[in-house]
This record gives sequence, structure tokens and C-alpha cells, in this order.
Amino acid sequence: MRTDIYRYCTMRLTKVFFRYRRRDPFVIQGAEAQLAPGEVIELTGVNGAGKSTLLRLLSGLSHPTSGTITGRPEVVGFAPDRFPTDQPFTVTAYLSHMSRVRGGARWEPWVERLNMGHLLTVPLGELSKGSAHKVGLTQALMAAPGLLILDEPFAGLDADTRETLPEIATEIAGRGGIVIVSDHQGGMRGLPGLRHWSLLDGHLKEGTTPLTTDAPPTATVAVTLPTADLAHFLTRMREEGYQARQIEETG
Repeated sequence: MRTDIYRYCTMRLTKVFFRYRRRDPFVIQGAEAQLAPGEVIELTGVNGAGKSTLLRLLSGLSHPTSGTITGRPEVVGFAPDRFPTDQPFTVTAYLSHMSRVRGGARWEPWVERLNMGHLLTVPLGELSKGSAHKVGLTQALMAAPGLLILDEPFAGLDADTRETLPEIATEIAGRGGIVIVSDHQGGMRGLPGLRHWSLLDGHLKEGTTPLTTDAPPTATVAVTLPTADLAHFLTRMREEGYQARQIEETG
């Protein structure tokens, strides 16, 4: 039923400015854009460029200092870059609560889709970053959003789930939804018709190819631990999105 509602929604940003306090510099300056039904947009920019701020404005969680955002679909799904795990719920209790908030939306189909059945009884505070991110994705997807906003959705995810996300974006766009993804890893770039937005000095720009963004620096560390703990340690690190492997076994 909601599919028919948001199939024809067109969002518009008109001269959108935003700053956090009155005397602060503007984080977003004069953003203008039009988002048609069925589009998938990749948002890039250097760290601190204001990408997360723009996503919150698009989702309705924040409001422009001046300018307007119109045509937002009725149902919005927003997955933040860091899911707030400091809540007194298990995964099942949290998703059941969000289902009630969203009018009985079903979260169960996403358990298998996102490979998270083993997490259902785990308290939110004990989740790894990647596992917590799956919970955030589920709450964003459960109500069939007409606007889906994902902030760095690939960070910390296992390979299977990373491959699933472009499929999900395609499905939502295929039924008339709008998908906006802030992503420096290029996880959506194989999608046909993908639009590329970039933020530069607070200005929203569009181009045929994304601007180069600053990838976080990396370092290699060595960890010594009991052999019996190795499998659990490697699994945990990989769930967090790190490249981890056994180098050697000492006597």
C-alpha cells in the first residue's frame, strides 16, 4: 500500500543552509538538488565535510537553518554510521519495540537476509560494530521506506552482507523509493544509473564520477594470545571490519 504513496514523490532541496549555532560557520551552504523516485545517490566527501549533517537534514532528524526540503516520502529509514548500543535491550527486544513504534512492521524477514539469526538473544551492548550495524540496518528497512538513508553502511560488515546491500538498494529504488548512501568505500558503484554527490567546503556538487575522498590511515599490529582464544578473536576482529589472520603459532 505504501509503495503507491511514495512511487511518485520527488524531493527538492532549495537553498538549504545549516549551522549548529548562530555564530558558527555554515556546515551546509546553499544546497540545491532534486531527487526523483527510483534514484540511488552516492554521497562522498572528505572527513568532516558535513556528510552526516546533510543526511540528517534529508531524513528530517535535523532542520535547515534556512531554505527548504520538500517532498520527503512518508516513511523514512535511517541507519547511522554508529548504531547506539547503550540501550537495555537484546536484539530481539529492540527490534520488537521498533516494530511496535512503526505500526507492526515486520523485522523477521531481514534476520536471514542480513545473516543475523545468531545475534537475536545478544544484548545490544555486547555487539561488535559490524553486528550492531546490522541491527541498525534492520530497523531502517523493516517499514518498507520510501526514503532510505545509509551513513557508511559497509563499515564493519561481513562480505556476504556487503554484497547484499546493493541488491537491497536496487529493490527499494525499483519500487519507487529513493536511496542515499554516504560511502567512501564505493560499495554501490556497480549500480547502473547511480548518481554521485560530493560535499566540498559545505557546497553540494554533482558529477559523473565521485571525488577522491580521504581514506583512513592504516597500521599493522601483532597480538599474542592463547591458541584456544584464536578462533574467537579472529571472528570478532573480522566482524568489526578489520583484516585479521594468523601469522604463526608459537610453542
